[in-house]
Amino acid sequence: MYVLSVIEHHTRRIRILGATAHPTASWVTQAAWNLVMDLEDAGCRARFLIRDRDGKFPESFDAVLADAGVPAVPTEVRMPRMNAVMERWVQTCRRELLDRALIWNQRHLLYVPREFETFYNEHRPHQASPTPAR
Repeated sequence: MYVLSVIEHHTRRIRILGATAHPTASWVTQAAWNLVMDLEDAGCRARFLIRDRDGKFPESFDAVLADAGVPAVPTEVRMPRMNAVMERWVQTCRRELLDRALIWNQRHLLYVPREFETFYNEHRPHQASPTPAR
């Protein structure tokens, strides 16, 4: 199963976009449309989206983001630290959630990470949290 998620670097806010057993070009493109609409609804403005060079990201994925004014920047070859914030979240998700949970099916796979998303975004302190002015 594949889970598509994005993270805001400044706030460390995570968004789970979906899960599927077979990510197709149309599914990934639809997830990009959903992300653009979610960002518009939340009043957020993304400057760019860093993504890996996986073949599962079609040109239409980049086109949807570019139409919304969010250029997609593919990670460079052999540059593991280029997307270190997201890589750290993946490790956290594996260690704190998936190593301790037994996933039954796709519906359960959508439910469990969304609950972890809520916990991660609302209850967990982050290094990038705004500090009060003195």
